[in-house]
Amino acid sequence: MSQPVRIPADVDREDRVIGPLTARQLLILAVTGIVLYGTYTITRDFVPLVAFLIVAIPIGVTAAFLALGQRDGITLDRLVLAALRQRMSPQHRVAAPEGIRPVPEWPGTQVTNASSKGRAKAKDGGDSVASTVSPAALRLPAEAITETGVIDLGKDGVAVVAVCSTINFGLRTPAEQESLVASFGRYLHSLTAPVQVLVRAERLDLSGQIAELREQAGGLPHPALEQAAREHAEYLDQLGRATDLLRRQVLLILREPLLTTGPTDGLGGASPLAALTAKRRAAKQAALVDDATRRAAEARLVRRLGEAVELLSPSGIVVTPLDAGQATAVLAAACNPDSLIPPNSGLAASDEVITTVPDEGWDTGAFGRAAFPTDDEFGEAEDAWDDEDPDDYAGRYR
Repeated sequence: MSQPVRIPADVDREDRVIGPLTARQLLILAVTGIVLYGTYTITRDFVPLVAFLIVAIPIGVTAAFLALGQRDGITLDRLVLAALRQRMSPQHRVAAPEGIRPVPEWPGTQVTNASSKGRAKAKDGGDSVASTVSPAALRLPAEAITETGVIDLGKDGVAVVAVCSTINFGLRTPAEQESLVASFGRYLHSLTAPVQVLVRAERLDLSGQIAELREQAGGLPHPALEQAAREHAEYLDQLGRATDLLRRQVLLILREPLLTTGPTDGLGGASPLAALTAKRRAAKQAALVDDATRRAAEARLVRRLGEAVELLSPSGIVVTPLDAGQATAVLAAACNPDSLIPPNSGLAASDEVITTVPDEGWDTGAFGRAAFPTDDEFGEAEDAWDDEDPDDYAGRYR
């Protein structure tokens, strides 16, 4: 009988090449050392050793600090590269798939005047300077969402998002825990393409529950129950005011390329080079796909989602696919996670025209004239048009 082998919790930990150094850390230190040694070899005939050490020591310490330092589990060299990339990228992005249109003259003039006034205030001791805004096009990976909830990724394929329920693993017995792990392991062993399990935190809004408690408290059969309901509603109200309430949401994301070219992450492939060439070949052929190819990719994606529902159900995990409105709300919340107004499934799509009708209390004369003419006014205008002589109209606009 084989003995169970425990898998380390940190499966994303990089391999150590020499001692505690990873290949990335060793590469940074080795390149820095080679550059400094080569510079010293070239300049040692005419540069004193003390002058060279004054320049070389800070460079070596900085390289060691970037290679060996970490913050929140991320090495400092990655953080520096991310900061530089964020600094060099446009700071203002707008949703303009057709391209950025030129700014009209009047806002440009106002921005220029504000900039000059800001510089004058800065010279006088102010600490705020206005800057000219130059927006750039916002490129999102998702291009559209079908009525069935399938996300169109363009040339990258299609994807689908499902919500997974959670189970209380810590309160189960050891036998039940082994059964749950074995059931989840069967799903992992059945995977032939990469999947993503995303655990995200979002704001929790209890205003609806609080309003429902206060509304139904008066209909309870006993005064003690009514008082308990009102006290619980007051407690929830105070809790929401004192702290930021969050809730966990577990999402299962399945992605399918338009063309089946084998595993894209090297899983089961011959070599990483073969996976890379297959990915490049798929990118070249993505521009030649038609509707039949896209429908075939969606069919494969739906089949994989059905397999996930069937294989995870013995573990007590309920997988619920999201429809078009729910998937739109999830993507909108992921793009703006700190929004105080949570998105809902009633969001308009990118190609929909937003229209509304006036309320019952709409004041038709609030803006000087009726925005929506009544039937009587429309009838009077039509009668005036009929009474007008066509010859007078022709002579007036000849």
